[in-house]
Amino acid sequence: VQLVESGGGLVQPGGSLRLSCAASGFTFRSYIMTWFRQAPGKERELVAAITNVGGSKHYADSVKGRFTISRDDAKNTVYLQMNSLSPEDTAVYYCNAAGRGIVYWGQGTQVTVSS
Repeated sequence: VQLVESGGGLVQPGGSLRLSCAASGFTFRSYIMTWFRQAPGKERELVAAITNVGGSKHYADSVKGRFTISRDDAKNTVYLQMNSLSPEDTAVYYCNAAGRGIVYWGQGTQVTVSS
């Protein structure tokens, strides 16, 4: 099983990034996919989630209207489009897959928002 995040990096305030999480080794379409993030000295927090059936989406209040989660079951990939980034969005972003009583985590990708 693998969850491989990509797309992180350094971006200026107000900028955008698109994170990707490529999954393998399990039935991707059967799993709820979630993005979490963890800033230095803070607990890991849920950013956005998308269900496996119907594609319902949930967002943390802090990112509503700025971030968009999506999934492509044909490509076994979940995305996080992040717009209007601010320094408060600086964190390591993790991909999570949950289903059938099992949870998988990716290794994380660093997002730094700084001028």
